[in-house]
Amino acid sequence: QVQLVESGGGLVQAGRSLRLSCVASGRTFSINAMAWHRQAPVKQRELVETVTHTGHTTTAPSTKDRLFISGDNAKNTVYLQMYCLQPGDTDLYYCNLAQGDKNYWGQGTQVTVSS
Repeated sequence: QVQLVESGGGLVQAGRSLRLSCVASGRTFSINAMAWHRQAPVKQRELVETVTHTGHTTTAPSTKDRLFISGDNAKNTVYLQMYCLQPGDTDLYYCNLAQGDKNYWGQGTQVTVSS
């Protein structure tokens, strides 16, 4: 089993930056990729950023040039650096880990952007 714990969310003003962290623990071997998703109430969960075990990243078009994922393999941690936050970025942000044919999710960290 793998456990994921997100942190770093909070209330920020529009235009500010924020960095989210996700720490993986447990059987953290043979990880295929880690990702950040976000979800607002009554909306579908949206993929934001992905980083593979080789360091390749993919970005959702809606957040291109503002949100960036990075990883620290030694710490089993991934980060989501967010710049120029907008009210539309207000969501619950989830960390995801893909391992073989399994997917693990954290509990999420809330980001609220005020105008």
